Amino acid sequence: MKKSLIIFLFGFFATITAFAQQTVVKGSVTEAISFDPIRNVTVTIEGTDITTTTDENGMFEFSSNLPLGDQILRISKDEYVFKRYPIVINEGQTVNITDMTLERDTSADLFTINLTDDELDDESGGLDNISGLLQSSQDVFQRTAAFEWSSSFYRVRGLDSENGSVLINGIEMNKIYDGRPQWSDWGGLNDMLRNQELTTGLAPSAYNFGGILGTTNMNVRASQYREGGRVTYSSSNRSYTNRVMASYASGLLEGGWSYAAMGGRRWGNEGYQDATLYDANSFFIAIEKQINDKHSLNFTSMYTPNRRGKSSPNTQEVYDLKDIKYNEYWGWLDGEKKNSRIKEIEEPILMLNHYWDIGSKTTLNTNVGYQFGKIGNSRLDYGGGANPSPAYYQDLPSYFLADNDGPDYAGAYIAEQNFINGGQIDWERILDANITNASVGDTNAYVLYEDRQDDKQITVNSIFNTEINDNIILNAAVNYKNLKSENFGEIIDLLGGNGVLNVDSFDNYQYDNQNPNRVIGEGDKFRYNYNIFAEVISGYAQAQFKYSKVDFYLSGSVTSTSYQREGLWENSAFLGNLSLGKGEKLNFTGVGAKAGLTYKITGKHLIDVNGGYLTKAPTIRNTYSNSRDNNSVVDNITEEKITSFDASYIFRSPIVKAKLTGYYTKIEDANEIGFYYADGITNVGEEFNDTSAFVQEVLQGVDKKHIGAELGIEAQVTPTIKLKGVAAVGQYTYDNNPDLYLTSTSFGRTQTFTSNLKDYKIAGGPQQAYSLGFEYRDPDYWFFGATVNYLANAYIDVSPLLRTQNFYLANDGLPINNYDEDVATELLKQEEIDAYFTVNLTGGKSWKIGDYYIGVFASVNNLLDEIYKTGGFEQGRNANYNELLADNQTPKRQFGPKYWYGRGATYFVNVNFRF
Repeated sequence: MKKSLIIFLFGFFATITAFAQQTVVKGSVTEAISFDPIRNVTVTIEGTDITTTTDENGMFEFSSNLPLGDQILRISKDEYVFKRYPIVINEGQTVNITDMTLERDTSADLFTINLTDDELDDESGGLDNISGLLQSSQDVFQRTAAFEWSSSFYRVRGLDSENGSVLINGIEMNKIYDGRPQWSDWGGLNDMLRNQELTTGLAPSAYNFGGILGTTNMNVRASQYREGGRVTYSSSNRSYTNRVMASYASGLLEGGWSYAAMGGRRWGNEGYQDATLYDANSFFIAIEKQINDKHSLNFTSMYTPNRRGKSSPNTQEVYDLKDIKYNEYWGWLDGEKKNSRIKEIEEPILMLNHYWDIGSKTTLNTNVGYQFGKIGNSRLDYGGGANPSPAYYQDLPSYFLADNDGPDYAGAYIAEQNFINGGQIDWERILDANITNASVGDTNAYVLYEDRQDDKQITVNSIFNTEINDNIILNAAVNYKNLKSENFGEIIDLLGGNGVLNVDSFDNYQYDNQNPNRVIGEGDKFRYNYNIFAEVISGYAQAQFKYSKVDFYLSGSVTSTSYQREGLWENSAFLGNLSLGKGEKLNFTGVGAKAGLTYKITGKHLIDVNGGYLTKAPTIRNTYSNSRDNNSVVDNITEEKITSFDASYIFRSPIVKAKLTGYYTKIEDANEIGFYYADGITNVGEEFNDTSAFVQEVLQGVDKKHIGAELGIEAQVTPTIKLKGVAAVGQYTYDNNPDLYLTSTSFGRTQTFTSNLKDYKIAGGPQQAYSLGFEYRDPDYWFFGATVNYLANAYIDVSPLLRTQNFYLANDGLPINNYDEDVATELLKQEEIDAYFTVNLTGGKSWKIGDYYIGVFASVNNLLDEIYKTGGFEQGRNANYNELLADNQTPKRQFGPKYWYGRGATYFVNVNFRF
């Protein structure tokens, strides 16, 4: 009996001791303002498959197979902004985190809609450079860059969007032509693009190697959408005036089926700039069949045809005579504003995705994508008439004030009054000229044509992910792309005439030498006709390691790229295979390697370091010197080389989140190609007796350096008030003196010059940006926010030709007689754009009525109606010292820089109903 009692007591105390030493993580989740408990919140320990949901009291608990050491607890629920909490799990101890809070995601509607539909559709200043910042990232710096600085053409780290990857269901959407994503191909599909995974900088992605700006993958699987629908109406005075959208997702149905669909329309006769019409429709459908527990098929189709009127950059003289809304591309016709420059995009996307859960920790995702359609940009051709531009330099006051015999004040006054009272395209005069020509059997003086790019691209890839154990994850992918790009001009309106000659009237050469002097009509090809073939094969592999104190990764990639041009017409300025038939097949090999680590000093303090080196093929755009005319390839073409490094200190607590990052990026052997009309070309050759020509400027072997720091801090100072502060300070400069040469149908090719660009600033938005703001969220579910932004150190783009010996040498190869180096230095000084402040307001309210939600959101940008320049470029027309000096000594410059101005005060209002 005694022995039995001893055994019983020993077992009892052992059980009590074991229970006392059990490892537990538990806590509760409440609403951030009301502190009411939230049920069905998903609680996950990141990097593991340990997950649970909160009960009706907002409580949760883990107690089995818990990882020890520093961990991150993630809490999330639909309609709320997810949060991540650092915790430390010690064996035999209990972690109890009570009253964690979640905020309703009332701002995502406003921000995402505002940015996607408005700013990213405006290509004039390269706003597509926001790239992966489309969504409401949890990083305050990225949110600010996307939502506060986008209208200032701010570029993250001064980099173009081709340095970031945008994927939809794992399929890369960046164009092979220029490396940039074409946002309009999925414009207006906001409700369907909310499920996004973002990695920034060199951080590892589970989908591809990525660029130095990171990767964004938009998940459009039908089964991943929350069941329900949404109807939205929006009004704005930015790019469009009205928008309606409706979307619905079924959730998982019987038999493993699910679907999601959306339709929308955006329209307006003009946005903020004059005559910038907007006409866009959006359609989306995704259907998924879950075959069994391991296999699922998803089909997605997107069709977003859109048309919009472009707006012109202008000289300061033009803005002074009109205002910042002025647009030279339009004129009155039959009582309506007719814009000569319309961009039309119609590129449907079809995708088929197979998802295979090989095991509980291993997946294989295989995707096939097909995109086809057209991109068209219309413009006037005036081969038989005078330049129809209402802002043509000979029609402005500056032309008369620069008269060789002295200022013609009377002529300048007449030109000024004509421009102020008119200043738009005279469509009636254009029609009259064509009708008059037709009446006597002559061809058109004017014609409206479209630069067309009709692409057919197929993409196939497989993405493999496996979790080897609790500490190691492997990612790998193989990708194949094949592109056929048909490029041609097409007559879209004869404007009252009978036909137009397919001949260059200025240099008198045949566009189609095998069909000389052909008269063509509407729907016929015009000026150029060629194909580009491209093939890209790539693969990457990556290993991620996660431990209690250190996370790190290693990643490598290899890419094979080939291009070939096929001329379908023989250009008489480039006879035979110089322009006709298939040119040389170009092959490039790109490699990439990157690595990084995160050191967890404590749960609150972290150090993150990333470094990488990659080489990549030049884009098609920067490979051919003038693909419209000939097969010529840029001299010494080679892969671009990119070296990048960044280091961050991260602080995170329930109240304060902060991140300070320093970065360095070096780009080498890049190419840049420009097209313009130049005056003052001196070092071309004796056979060319003129000094003016339309030229292609080839800048080859360009090196660039990007150095800077980023800071983002946000603090939840009370349950209702959040403060934020963001700063970006950078220096983006040319880092060498690259080679430059000109090509032209007028003279062929110049010698190779050195362009002295080293230490000039790279244009592309402000290099310093600061933001201070707050947000108030009331317990009754309304919010209000205000932000003050300061933007500085933006520069206009310099003309590389002006920084070559062509600037100071005469035709005889000797320096220009009156050349003064001090004066030249002043003439070539890069113009810095004035710094400016903007104030932006946001606000909204949501109501929950039963199972339904109604939301109203609004924003006002540039509340104080600040007038500011966002960018600009020097004109290359005055290509030598004498020409530029004379232009600068006139009362008003004829060929001064052209600028873009930001919009004045604008608004956006959005109302939605969710069910």
